[in-house]
Amino acid sequence: MGTPLDIAVIAAFDAPYIRDDIRLLERKHTVRIQLGNGATAFLKTVWLALRSDVVFCWFASVYGSAAVLIAGLLGTRSILVIGGVDVAKDDALGYGLWRSGWKGKLAGAALRRAGRVLSVDPSLSDDARRLAAYPGKNIEYLPTGYDPGFWKPAGGRRPQILTVARVDDSARFRVKGIDLLLASARQIPAAAFILIGVDRRLFSGTEIPPNVSLYPAMKREELLPFYQSSSVYCQPSRREGLANTLCEAMLCGCYPVASAVGGNITALGDTGTLVPSGDAASLTAALSEALQRGDEEGARARARIVALFPAEKRERAILRMLGEDRT
Repeated sequence: MGTPLDIAVIAAFDAPYIRDDIRLLERKHTVRIQLGNGATAFLKTVWLALRSDVVFCWFASVYGSAAVLIAGLLGTRSILVIGGVDVAKDDALGYGLWRSGWKGKLAGAALRRAGRVLSVDPSLSDDARRLAAYPGKNIEYLPTGYDPGFWKPAGGRRPQILTVARVDDSARFRVKGIDLLLASARQIPAAAFILIGVDRRLFSGTEIPPNVSLYPAMKREELLPFYQSSSVYCQPSRREGLANTLCEAMLCGCYPVASAVGGNITALGDTGTLVPSGDAASLTAALSEALQRGDEEGARARARIVALFPAEKRERAILRMLGEDRT
């Protein structure tokens, strides 16, 4: 692969899947990291973009887009990963970076100028082409990858329904379909629902059904036993890229029930149950039926993620890109 590169990794926030990419890049290259937002973060983003061989940006945020555009001016290579919110404009849900005119223009310029745009799901590639109004010849489909040696079944599964989602505002509450999940919990009072990662303040004025247990966001090592002990995993999102939590749950043998949007369709394929987006009645029926499923159905879900989304596939592809782009 030759001499290691100086790579700037830019993102407006920290997340485990971003750290996964950092670790794979560090195996061959020198990586300088800027994760966060604010004036200081923006200045560091500019500084890193000016002195790096490659900028690797997660999401076409203001920070990622600025880094890509600076790289373009300098003739520096750039890789831009799109994950969902950065190629969305949904006024009804109050969701998407493109709802802001100037942010959308900045993101569009970055998409058009990036050396490579990596889309975690084909649906996002289509969104990027449509919103940025360009052919998108620099867009490649490359999903996130998962370690089946870590995310694995462990036995002792209980008849409970699990949902994991980082939700810290009312817009994401609806985007992730948490209101639909609560409606289903009220209709299936005998079933236990576990909800991890939703800010408790968002439930102000909302009666939480007694069969719903709330937990704060937690690290992967803490999440693992929840996946392993739950018979059903529910991803009721109204919009979704490729949900890491859905793939992790499937690897752990959960039977998946998900809304038929974006990456949920890609993840489930012919496993689990897809329901119409925003349809609480269909979701409730699917969850009730899923609780009766046997472990063999969860094994099929696991096999699909193992086959389609191995961590090694993403690592090989990204490191190959970096090597090929030298010439």
